[in-house]
Amino acid sequence: MKRNSTLLAVFFLLIGVGLSAQSGKNFDSLIRASSLEIYGNPDKAIAAGKEVVSKAGNDINTKIRGYKLISDAYSSKRDYEKSLEYVIKANQLLPQSSDKLLKILIINKAGIQYHQLKIYDKAIQYLDQAEQLSFEYPVRDSVRINLGINYIVRGFIYKEKLNCDIAITFFDKGIHEILQGTDQMGGASKISIAKYNKGNCYILMSDNEAAIKSFEESSALAKQVDAYSLQGFALKGLAQVYTLEGKYQEAIATLEQALKISGNVEDLVLNQEIYKGLSENYLAVNEWSTYKNYRSKYLQVQTKVKERERKSISDSLNEIEKEEKIKLKNAIPKFIYGFICLFVIAVLAVIGFIIAAKKSKTSIDRLNNVIKSLQNEKPLS
Repeated sequence: MKRNSTLLAVFFLLIGVGLSAQSGKNFDSLIRASSLEIYGNPDKAIAAGKEVVSKAGNDINTKIRGYKLISDAYSSKRDYEKSLEYVIKANQLLPQSSDKLLKILIINKAGIQYHQLKIYDKAIQYLDQAEQLSFEYPVRDSVRINLGINYIVRGFIYKEKLNCDIAITFFDKGIHEILQGTDQMGGASKISIAKYNKGNCYILMSDNEAAIKSFEESSALAKQVDAYSLQGFALKGLAQVYTLEGKYQEAIATLEQALKISGNVEDLVLNQEIYKGLSENYLAVNEWSTYKNYRSKYLQVQTKVKERERKSISDSLNEIEKEEKIKLKNAIPKFIYGFICLFVIAVLAVIGFIIAAKKSKTSIDRLNNVIKSLQNEKPLS
């Protein structure tokens, strides 16, 4: 009983103490439970992920999933440099795994990572690969969550590169796939993200009523799974609509609520947006000192965000450069082999042509001799 109580305490606290004694099934439970902490307490998810990796031993699949958990949590904190670091570690282990679902999961994650770094062509490349592998997988229900995420990320990209009508179509496709899946708790945070981004699209389309509905639905879903940063984003979006409608006090109250809810998440981008919104709304109601306070906080966080983005993009470009060098290194032997084969074939063709020409000349000379011999024969009398 004492042992069971200890294991239950470990599980509920989501701390990896004693993981070496757990089975693969318990690893799965811990990773699954920790995934729900990504948007509420990402540091706890990171700690659990690192413990999983350190205790997984030779279990490659568990290590890969542990690395993905860590990467997702760092993404939640907008620390894309660290997030990319763990995606790369997961990718490096992927060739050793025969788990097709895990492969889809990690390739999808790579697409998300490159979207976050605004390297859209690379993101689409990975998303296309993950989508194709999902279509080829024999059990559709097993890949619905992954397909849903895939479509939602495409919605992000198309919102930036094309227009909101196309983006909303893909957000809805993603939501539909996730709702058809079996993991409704795990899917709630994904749908919350999609609805928040739909709300942003509706703002751009000047449909405030639809925007408010989307933000409220996003907030409710995030609240179900204690996804504090997602609640914060939904409230920030709601406040933005209030600001556009001139309801400055309502906007301020909503933003203060968002700041309180997401205070421990350490999401720099969220904090930046909240501070920006608060400064603008306090300026609108002529509260100059409060405006200056939030404006100063906004500028400080904005500087940190830009520094992180520059570092993450630099690391990402370095990784792409490494990939290209590896491709070139692998291509050079193939090129040399192909060149040698072509050279040998060319030499053999020339030799064959020379031999054929000599045979042809010999045949022509023989024929000419026969003709001359016939011409020199005397007629019979």
